[in-house]
Amino acid sequence: MFVKKLFQILPKTKEELEETKRKLAKELKTKILNNFEILKVYKKLLKEKRIRKSKKLEKLLKKKPIRSLSGIVNISVLTKPYPCPGKCIFCPTERGFPKSYLAGEPAAERAKSLKFDPFLQVKKRIEMLKIAGHPTDKIELRIVGGTFSFYPKKYQTWFVKRCFDAANEKYSKSLKEAQRKNEKAKNRIVGISIETRPDFVTKEEIKRWRKLGVTLVEIGVQSVFDDILKKNKTGLNTKMIAKATKLLKDSGFKVLYHLMPNLLGSSLKKDFECFKIVFSDERFKPDWIKIYPTVVVKKTKLYKLWKEKKYKSYSDKKLIELLIKIKSILPYWVRVTRILRDIPSQKIVAGCKISNLREIVKKEMEKRNLICHCIRCREVREKYNLKEKVYLFREDYRASEGKEIFLSFETKNRKKLFSYLRLRIPSKDVFLSVLKNSAIIREIQTFGQLIPVGEKKLAPQHRGLGKKLIREAEKIAKEEFKKKKIAIISGVGVREYFRKLGYKLKQTYMVKNF
Repeated sequence: MFVKKLFQILPKTKEELEETKRKLAKELKTKILNNFEILKVYKKLLKEKRIRKSKKLEKLLKKKPIRSLSGIVNISVLTKPYPCPGKCIFCPTERGFPKSYLAGEPAAERAKSLKFDPFLQVKKRIEMLKIAGHPTDKIELRIVGGTFSFYPKKYQTWFVKRCFDAANEKYSKSLKEAQRKNEKAKNRIVGISIETRPDFVTKEEIKRWRKLGVTLVEIGVQSVFDDILKKNKTGLNTKMIAKATKLLKDSGFKVLYHLMPNLLGSSLKKDFECFKIVFSDERFKPDWIKIYPTVVVKKTKLYKLWKEKKYKSYSDKKLIELLIKIKSILPYWVRVTRILRDIPSQKIVAGCKISNLREIVKKEMEKRNLICHCIRCREVREKYNLKEKVYLFREDYRASEGKEIFLSFETKNRKKLFSYLRLRIPSKDVFLSVLKNSAIIREIQTFGQLIPVGEKKLAPQHRGLGKKLIREAEKIAKEEFKKKKIAIISGVGVREYFRKLGYKLKQTYMVKNF
């Protein structure tokens, strides 16, 4: 009755919606239903043809609309608890969870309740997203849970295959069969990311990752100062980080760095210098970053040092100032995915507990008329206007002994980003035969509300921006760099799109010969 009456009244704004919910609860002497509960009942009534469809009210009820405003939906799945080769002093170990993950973290709790079953994790997440009003046609699958490469090879293959089975809503005998089905499935996996250590990035691993369908690799870099890495017992050095970055880029992967300000032995000055080096030194220059300010939690070696007063966390004020400085110098071609790890505040003994840190930093920057140029801050999302003029921008930079070309469609002032593409002219050390004498498209993304495959709506998706960027990349590769072909590191679920543009599947890459 609550839902039926709500859809008869049809409130027009979020304020009206909340007011109507309160009035209905009082009138019907029931509790106020949350938006998720309303959507769940609405979908059921719609299926039974007992209610009229209202797209406007659906939009108002949609839980966290931002989830599908980057053109895709993210689904995170956790691997089972398993040892990690790392001995990092800041990393916690909690019984029943993979290394560095803790009870209370949303994704970790969800995974544990489903016994870390990959099929159930993906299935349940798709169901929840659909009920919350998000299309699930294009899924970016995030596999998290420690060092993925350290897990047994059979487990890795089985885990990924079961994720594809869940997206396909069908069982397959092999990973290859599951991937083939996903090319035309309702829920297409358009990209897969994994987490690993830089010292585990090898040629053999890269070949395996491509067979699994991996397109993005997150590496725990933490710092680019060898003395800091040594003090924190990471077992890494800058030489390893540079080598891993080069191998990944020359194989077409997107590269994401985890960077940690406030590590043992560092300082505000040194942390800022670290970020400057990351984006100026040709050996690094990641495509995406996650900023994870160091926090002290129990069951870590850092906790013991903190208790002995040998380690001190930055104050919130100092950390916010540091983040403002960092975000003020970021290039146009990097995407900052997160600036805080999702650790429950009750588990943090020392360090930042501000859950909306990104919003606070953003507001403070706006007050000072400071701008962050990162991709995440400029994505068009729901602010799309069909009449707005769009301009093609090009930025070239040297990285990992190759050349990167960042192409983008943006407004003239570069405040709204609609679509972008990463083209790489690799170094001379390309080891995959399919990529020899080839330019590589490492990423292509169009922003705005996720539009289901085949539909046309007012949004940047399906407006031809991606195709124009690909044509421009082909022209650059052929005319400027005299390449004989171009290859795309394609997610399994996007292969059909590239086939329509004249690309053919060769050794897990979509390739076009000139």
